[in-house]
Amino acid sequence: MNTSTAPAETDVDAGGEVRRPLLRRLAETPEVGVVAACVAVFVALALDKPTFAGAVNLQGMGFDLAQYGLIAIGESLVILTGGIDLSVGALLGTSVILMSWFNVRAGLPPVLAILVTLAIAGTVGLVHGLAVTRLRMPPFVVTLVTYTVAQGVTLAITSGTSITGIGGTFSDLGQTYVAQIPLPLIIFAVVAVAAWFFLERTYAGRQVYAVGGNPEAARLAGIRGSRRVVSMYITSSLLSAFAGILVLGRMGVGSASGVGVGWELSAIAAAVIGGVSLVGGQGRILGIVAGTVLLELINNGLTTLQINSNYTNIVLGCVLGLAITADRLRARSVARRG
Repeated sequence: MNTSTAPAETDVDAGGEVRRPLLRRLAETPEVGVVAACVAVFVALALDKPTFAGAVNLQGMGFDLAQYGLIAIGESLVILTGGIDLSVGALLGTSVILMSWFNVRAGLPPVLAILVTLAIAGTVGLVHGLAVTRLRMPPFVVTLVTYTVAQGVTLAITSGTSITGIGGTFSDLGQTYVAQIPLPLIIFAVVAVAAWFFLERTYAGRQVYAVGGNPEAARLAGIRGSRRVVSMYITSSLLSAFAGILVLGRMGVGSASGVGVGWELSAIAAAVIGGVSLVGGQGRILGIVAGTVLLELINNGLTTLQINSNYTNIVLGCVLGLAITADRLRARSVARRG
């Protein structure tokens, strides 16, 4: 009797020992919760308002998702190194104005106007990275300065008025559909896949995690942390400018009124909701994309439900607060087990 029941108990125990860690790891994976939240919010809104799941509304969300998603990925790359970039929204708005000015006022072809603006944005990112790594300036302060300067530059160039008459190349990029899918959404998907491949399939990407997780250990391991930090700040600024191309193409005019204002908060919220740790070294692209999708679903859902727009920031702020709290609790739990 004992010999017949012992193997069964061993099999059950072995199976349990295999399953429990898997279930525990699944429960502790931030992406699972945020993806489930996306599905739940979408289904609830679609059942309440059938037009929410309509093609027109989904296409509109696709345009918005691409704009916010690009700066969210750039912001997340910086956060992974243990930094922060408060300038992504303001730099996006300034890029919109710079491209418009170069194209309309300076007479540059759209492609050249884009390249010059990207070069300026890349230089801004380089300054951020060097200030953080060489001068040891706090990232918060460095990027806050750029945030303020960028807004000033935008108003100085336009004097508060819009720049009209931009080239058709911008609208081709910002308003084109490919098989009923917005081109900006496809561009965002390509960037997300490229970022995923870099972080999870390259040695340089693993170095980014190492630098953000434990800078001293990374230094002792021979990793050039400063190089990785600088490259991430440059990438963040370039993605902000690239998102500006899509925004300009969608609007059709270089507007200085509210473009990019507060978008850095949405980018940080998408990153944190998606599981990116604010202290660096933890987070994946899947979570970042899911966090951006969740914010867009909430934002668009509130509009679809005709809820007063004044409450939008309240809801998004509460979601961000919950995400930050969850991030701290998760970090404390990991530290306690370690």
